[in-house]
Formats: sequence, structure tokens, C-alpha cells
Amino acid sequence: MRVYIPSTFPLLDLACHAGEFGPAPLTVYAVTPALREWYTEGDDEELEYAAMAQAARASVGLLAADPNAPRRRVVVACEVSAIPPANGTMELGDAQLELHVVVPWTAVAAVHLDATRATDVVGKAAELWEAARNGDEDAVFALDSCEGEDLLWYATQEIPDLLAAEGPRGTKA
Repeated sequence: MRVYIPSTFPLLDLACHAGEFGPAPLTVYAVTPALREWYTEGDDEELEYAAMAQAARASVGLLAADPNAPRRRVVVACEVSAIPPANGTMELGDAQLELHVVVPWTAVAAVHLDATRATDVVGKAAELWEAARNGDEDAVFALDSCEGEDLLWYATQEIPDLLAAEGPRGTKA
């Protein structure tokens, strides 16, 4: 099953060099029963996109926690064999799951990230993350604005070169 791991450039660099995403537990996003029930008319591709969008939003939270990380959302798509069952507390439309295992780098299928032109929009959303979580309408609007930015797709073999080009902590080398 495909899961989406929210990340940042520094966390992606760490996982690439460590050969895994961890430690467990990991918050990931996937097509859950709650998501499937919410999008009753959605096909598999639309459901996957919705799960990835939730992971991209979570990436903004990670950026808010790391003011030195480049202001670009990073979502890592991975193929894993074991998905935990929903614990019954999920809200309708929620794609969030908790994995109690590390995810090996070999499970990475692709990486999605913002283009550099999105840094202002994403940076503003990261700056206002806590206010958005507290319901501030302007902050929620800034967070929602990120969804208007398309994530670029990178194959796994491109990631080391992408990280090298960005330099330490994801800043241009």
C-alpha cells in the first residue's frame, strides 16, 4: 500500500543518508476507510491525491517547527506492506495513520516537493501554522493557499542529486 510521509529537505537528507525513515512511530497518510467514505465518488487516483494533500499540509507543520528548513513542502511516497488498522477515532475524510515501524529507503517510490517559486506562499503558511491550528481565518487562508501550488515529482534516483544541489539543510549549494 502507498503511504505518504510528510517531510522537509533536512529530514529527507537525513533519511536518504540513514537509509530509512524513523524512528517509529511515524505519522503517515494513506487511503484510509475514513478517507474512502468521505470521497465516495472518488476513484483511486483522486483518493491518493487527497492523502498526499494531507501529507503536504502536515509538511507545513514540520516547516513551522524548523525555521532553518527551506520553505518547500516535501512528501515522500512509499510502498509498505503493513498498514495499521484505523483505531476508530478517525474523523470522516482523515488519511492520517501511525506506523510502528521504520520505513526503509528502498520502500521510497517517489518524492514530491514544491518548486522554488512556492517558497513565499509556503513560508507564510509555516509562519502562521499555529494561528491556523487555532482557527485564525487569515492564517487558515494562508495555509489553504499552499494547496494551489503543485508538487513536483522526483524519481528515487534523482533524490541524491537534488539533495546535493540544494546543499546542507536544503539551501542552495
